[in-house]
Amino acid sequence: MTDDRAHHAGPPVRFSDAEKINPFRVLIELHDHALEQSSGSSRAEALTELALAAAVVSWWSRWQPITIHRALRCGADLADIAEATGLDPGEVVRRWERWTDVQTRLGIGGRPAVDPIEVLTIRDRVRAEVVR
Repeated sequence: MTDDRAHHAGPPVRFSDAEKINPFRVLIELHDHALEQSSGSSRAEALTELALAAAVVSWWSRWQPITIHRALRCGADLADIAEATGLDPGEVVRRWERWTDVQTRLGIGGRPAVDPIEVLTIRDRVRAEVVR
């Protein structure tokens, strides 16, 4: 994603425009937009909020498995991750495994994006936690 704000005449009212903005900037814009909103919102204000919120959700859904992986690498257990994400443990595992399946097959410079041995080690630990 690139920050194409310079090319927009105003706040985005479509997801396709909002997703082009840097994800951190989208969060700030959504925050600022929510603070500025009055009770009598216009059509454009309502659409801007929808577009910004949809971009945040889209961005986060792509990044959440990465942060789950990071937490697992740091030794967090499945119950803690489930509480942190608000997901049930099975959904945490499904999202993480879907992500690792892609990342271990993705080659960057002739090597997988994520170490398959590390993934197997974490997977064994997570499965042992699920069995408990």
